Amino acid sequence: MDVTATEPVQAYLSATGDRLRADGCEVKIEDWGGVPVLVGHRGDFKLRWMATKLHLFTIAAPATLVTAAALERFSSSAMDYVLARKGQLRGMQNGVAVFPALVSTQIEPAAAAWAQEKQQVKFAALARPVAVDAVTGTAAAFRGKPALGFIYAAHLRSKLDAYFPVA
Repeated sequence: MDVTATEPVQAYLSATGDRLRADGCEVKIEDWGGVPVLVGHRGDFKLRWMATKLHLFTIAAPATLVTAAALERFSSSAMDYVLARKGQLRGMQNGVAVFPALVSTQIEPAAAAWAQEKQQVKFAALARPVAVDAVTGTAAAFRGKPALGFIYAAHLRSKLDAYFPVA
């Protein structure tokens, strides 16, 4: 990640914040080691999810270049952040999910492929990493139907499409 973001990256992050607010998310900017990071959160409860509440976080940060390794590290940090905030009671009618997104004007093909491959899963917690090209608006992420966490799949796809629209 880089603390300096180009104009397209800043514009994309600002628009993402607007999309999150429009969907009823609580949105703030936090400092992660000198890097301003956009953090959005919402909680949803549905009976069809076996009466569970899902806490969904969207965490987006600027990057100079998005590599698979950088996206994996950022996703791990985002998951740790989410678990520290809302993961204490997960599995007891609570689940957490996160969209960790790195936004840049340069995305390595391996990073986009890694993001699209699968969601990352821990006990009652999952992450769907996103690699965003701020110039084209392309957002590479897993949008498929997973084996684990399938009851949330449609919800997560709709939120992913709302926050990171397909260009």
